[in-house]
Amino acid sequence: MDATAVGLPPSELPPPDHPPSELPPFYCPIEPAIHPEADEVERRSVDWIDRLGFCRTPAERAWVLGSNSAEFYARFAPEADVERLWVAACWVYWGFAIDDARCDEGTLSTDPAAFSAMAGRVQRALETPGPRRFDDPYAAALHDLGERFRACATPVQVRRFQQAHRAWLAGVQWQIGNRSRGLMPTLDDYVTMRLHSAGGEPTYAMLEIANGAEVPAREMDSPAVCALTEMAILVAGLDNDRHSLAKETGRHQAEQNIIAVLMRQDGSPPARAAADAVALRDRVLRRFLVLRERVLPRASGELRRYLTDLGHGIRGNIEWGLRVPRYLSLGSATAGPGEVTPPEHIPWADHPLDTSDEPPPLPSITWWWDDLAF
Repeated sequence: MDATAVGLPPSELPPPDHPPSELPPFYCPIEPAIHPEADEVERRSVDWIDRLGFCRTPAERAWVLGSNSAEFYARFAPEADVERLWVAACWVYWGFAIDDARCDEGTLSTDPAAFSAMAGRVQRALETPGPRRFDDPYAAALHDLGERFRACATPVQVRRFQQAHRAWLAGVQWQIGNRSRGLMPTLDDYVTMRLHSAGGEPTYAMLEIANGAEVPAREMDSPAVCALTEMAILVAGLDNDRHSLAKETGRHQAEQNIIAVLMRQDGSPPARAAADAVALRDRVLRRFLVLRERVLPRASGELRRYLTDLGHGIRGNIEWGLRVPRYLSLGSATAGPGEVTPPEHIPWADHPLDTSDEPPPLPSITWWWDDLAF
């Protein structure tokens, strides 16, 4: 993988017309787990979605419910307090809804200035306490969640989530800016953007809230734990690139997918680009597992819970993504997801595609392989 190319002009090559015929199996030596009250979390979340009313059409509602977000977050936080877990799941449903309506599709998805203004208003709704003052249904729903977080979480946990949420919206704006200019990012730029645009930061920031366990700042802000968080985000983000490739290709949205980026940068055919993407992902996961084992023995109970659930998130994201209608259905945005048949067995790899202990030649993430302080 040549990571030195910079300043690529707007791509003259379209994204792949169809995904690679076969993707490598998933390497993930982390045991699966799911919260025993996942069905109850789903029931409460769906009730919240219907009460807040931000889904404008039956098709939008069907796609949002087809994200199976309650199952998704029940796999991230399998030992969470159910009274907190369902609120976190509601944010995941909300995130998929606004992603479809304003990030990947619609007029805002190609207008970075208009998206920036909308994102600023939505973010402010999250941060503003007190009675509802927002007419935009997405802002109003997010304000409601902000109030619920403030009621059940510590000020530190709430602030960490707000900051993570702002970073996510900034990453999406970067993505939309690339789309508006027809610009294919370099691999290093794509990795940096994906750390934010994938939504992993707010998703993982909610672990402390769902578990009711605030990680001390001296641990959470240490270089080692910051690296572990970022590695978990990137692994899940690259896995989602694989999950969503068929859907995005069908809707002509695959221009900023790791496979399309590698095809453009290296001139690789789809199968080679897919293998290179998985090799990069596997190298990051191996580093995550090694560093986590070094940190865990000296971690507080709160940090152990957090680091354990970072792993649950990686594994759970795979299990969810290979079965969820959001990715399996190729139905149109206006028709809702159709019937899907999840695979009976998930293809697991016994060994990673990349076994190197050296950092990849990507300046934005090579520091993860340094001797990190904790």
